[in-house]
Amino acid sequence: MDASVKTSVPVRPKILVVDDTPANLVAMRRLLAKSDAEIVEARSGNEALAACLDQEFALILLDVQMPDIDGFEVASLLSEEERTSETPIIFVTAAFADDLNRLRGYRFGAVDYIAKPINDVILQSKVRVFLDIYRARSELRRLVAELDARNQQLQVEIAERLRAEERVLHRATHDALTELPNRALFMDRVESAIHRADRTNTVFGLMYLDIDGFKPVNDTLGHHAGDVLLQQIAQRLKSAVRRSDTVARLGGDEFAIVMEDAIDSPQSVEKLGAKICEVIGAPYDLTLDMNHVVPVRIGCSVGIALYPHHSSGAADHREVLIRSADRAMYLAKQGGKNRVVMVE
Repeated sequence: MDASVKTSVPVRPKILVVDDTPANLVAMRRLLAKSDAEIVEARSGNEALAACLDQEFALILLDVQMPDIDGFEVASLLSEEERTSETPIIFVTAAFADDLNRLRGYRFGAVDYIAKPINDVILQSKVRVFLDIYRARSELRRLVAELDARNQQLQVEIAERLRAEERVLHRATHDALTELPNRALFMDRVESAIHRADRTNTVFGLMYLDIDGFKPVNDTLGHHAGDVLLQQIAQRLKSAVRRSDTVARLGGDEFAIVMEDAIDSPQSVEKLGAKICEVIGAPYDLTLDMNHVVPVRIGCSVGIALYPHHSSGAADHREVLIRSADRAMYLAKQGGKNRVVMVE
């Protein structure tokens, strides 16, 4: 068992003996000396009720005839309290043969009667039975508590394992620098988009982006500046597209966007490409350390391909579509950079 699951030490059972006659209490104490239980004494009904407020008893030996509150009333009050309603009560009485009192006692929760003068063999036999029942119930409660604690610990361990698996999966499918989907997840998203488009007879767009002017920033200001710039570019790209679109970093300064849902025309995709060029081309302030902020201007070349228009008839739709978008991006760079080209 795990060391963090603490096991409880078995508690010595307690017997409450209630009698207003001191000699009877002494006699009971002597008779119960070998019961392996802690004996608690009460000399009145009120003392018995007070003892039951803050102690748990395996058994109550309750004298019926007492001056302030008799045993029947004590038993009735204990039966009304949730924490004492299941505590077994044995009435100790000289009126053993009184059937009406016997029935009355059972109605108030008594489990048995013992007649005065007390037969020590009968007393010890009956007490032993209820102590065994109490120990068995206590052990069951202990085991249930341990099981509950272990189950809670397992739930914590399972939740932590799931979080760890999610972290591993995230690292495997996302770029460590920008937290964007990486090439592997991007390829999977393109494949999923193709299946959805085929199923719903819709169109989606694929956009390839290459950052214009990134290499001079990286070479002049250093790799840290390049990393800061890439992170800012990633944030701008995510803010420029819809939540249903996928922005991915393919490596270096190359990005891609999978555009699904509501692609009503090639012109709408080209319009989004122009918007992205504008967003990426806005000035940057790179904070390289606490006192060093460097302004930077860059641009981007965008190539666009549409599915199924630019991969129809191909055996591998995904590869053809990706090559088409990539080729369009290089045409944009060759045509003067910072522009959008769609595959014809």
